[in-house]
Amino acid sequence: MKTYLDIDNWNRKELFHHFRTLQDPTFAIVANVDITTIFEYTKKTKNSLFVSYLYACMKAVNAVENFKYRIEEDKIAIYEVIDASATILREDKTFGFSYIKFSNDFKLFNESFLKEKERILNSTNLFPPEYSLGCIHCSALPWIHFTGHKEPVSGDKNNSVPQFSFGKIKQEGTSVVMPVGVNVNHSLVDGYHIGQFFEIFQKELDKIN
Repeated sequence: MKTYLDIDNWNRKELFHHFRTLQDPTFAIVANVDITTIFEYTKKTKNSLFVSYLYACMKAVNAVENFKYRIEEDKIAIYEVIDASATILREDKTFGFSYIKFSNDFKLFNESFLKEKERILNSTNLFPPEYSLGCIHCSALPWIHFTGHKEPVSGDKNNSVPQFSFGKIKQEGTSVVMPVGVNVNHSLVDGYHIGQFFEIFQKELDKIN
C-alpha cells in the first residue's frame, strides 16, 4: 500500500528539486550503536543476533516518515510499510538478495527471514522472486569494524531506496558496539532524519523482544 506526497505543498520542495540536479544526490553516514543488551539477550536465548538487530533497525526505519519516501518518476510515493532486502551469505561465499516482510511481531519477522534464508541457501539466484521499492537494502560485514563506508550506485538519480550496512562488533569497556552505515538520497532524506533513525534504533536495541 502506498500514497503520494503533495510535492508542491511540501516544506522540502526546494531541497527536493535542488538535490535532483546533482550528478550523485546520495550521502552516507557511519555511526556506532550500542548492542550490549541485545547481544547478551541473544546469547541466552540462542536467537540470531543478525535477525534481532535487523528487526530493531526495521522498527526504526518504519518510524521515520522520510525513510518511507521513494521517487517514482516525478512523484514521491509514501509506502505504508517498509520491508528488508538483506544479503544472505552461502557456504561458497556468494550471496543472494532476500526479501523479508516486516512485521511488528518478532516471531513473524523471524519466520520470514528463515524462509528467505532457506530459499537462498538452496539456490544460486541473486534476486528474490518478489521485490518492491518499499524496502531497504542491507548487508552485514561481520569481518570489519569499519569507520567509513560507500555503497555502489547505479547512476539513477531516482534511486531512493536507503542502504544499510552492519559491521563487525567489538568490545569497548563494558559495552558491545557495532558500526552502522546508512546511505540515502538527499532529495528525500536529511541528516536530521538519519539522526531520528539512530535515536529510535538505539532505543529498540535496548529493548528485549
